[in-house]
Amino acid sequence: MSMEKVKLGSQGAVVSRMGLGCMGMSEFYGERNDEESTATLLRALDLGVNFLDTADAYGIGDNEELIGKAIHGRRDEVFLATKFANVRKKEDPAYWALSGKPEYVASACDASLKRLGVDYIDLYYQHRVDPATPIEDTVGAMAKLVKTGKVKYLGLSEASPATIRRAHKVHPITALQTEYSLWQRHVEEEILPTVRELGIGFVPYSPLGRGFLTGTIAKKSDIGEKDFRAERYPRFAGDNFEKNQVLIDRVRKIAGRRGVKPGQLALAWILAKGGDLVPIPGTKRRKYLEENAAAAEIKLTAGEVAELEAAVPRNEIAGDRYAAASMKSIDR
Repeated sequence: MSMEKVKLGSQGAVVSRMGLGCMGMSEFYGERNDEESTATLLRALDLGVNFLDTADAYGIGDNEELIGKAIHGRRDEVFLATKFANVRKKEDPAYWALSGKPEYVASACDASLKRLGVDYIDLYYQHRVDPATPIEDTVGAMAKLVKTGKVKYLGLSEASPATIRRAHKVHPITALQTEYSLWQRHVEEEILPTVRELGIGFVPYSPLGRGFLTGTIAKKSDIGEKDFRAERYPRFAGDNFEKNQVLIDRVRKIAGRRGVKPGQLALAWILAKGGDLVPIPGTKRRKYLEENAAAAEIKLTAGEVAELEAAVPRNEIAGDRYAAASMKSIDR
């Protein structure tokens, strides 16, 4: 198969119809396996999945280094996206801070370029909005990176409609990245209409519900000891886990009738919501990468889309999408 290419936003960016989220290759979702992760990255390029998504916070720089080594010699095949703003320290992995200060934007970009081993970043996101720094100042500093050739396009992540509008006035924003899936549909109310009005592309992260929508996490023991999901995401914890299993059982039944995997159906649902949406399902294994990529070939009817949404009603989803401390960093 060869992945279709689509426009991302209205500033000239062109990416694969589906990207690859790389966070779990270095942290949060269990044991690392850099050899398999590297093979997965190269397999993605072979399949035409050229939109690779990382951040300086993932693995505290390790994820950028992993990707940089993997794509060495194949840079021209990659649309490379990374992010800044979540400040972490190698010497203190528990340390998290937030910065959108102009001077930090410049230094963070230089550090990412070095770890990635590239001359420029295709899409540079502000990972979280810094409430202590006016968005105009942050995006102004990001715009300077475009002028110097270090960055091609600018993006935001988890920004509110008001912030998006303010940022877009300073410099055109190419893409907004925000969580969106069958079990997290808040963006449909204001965020998606805003970015569509402004010609900004939309990149749904966690389109598989952090793996829950794949149907492969049937019991709590399926989450390993070094997997942070039960700790960071309330939907995987306590009674919420069992309540949400009812929803994925419904998706399993629809997928079985259609002859596809539940995760493929969840991705096909996202793709059916609009050609301006480019999801970035994450995986560190070739097997799941290939399953995800194949979902781009699944076409859902309006009736099937409605059936899936009825199977996962928003009012039946148990638990918030982040723990309380992490929710504080969401711009609203």
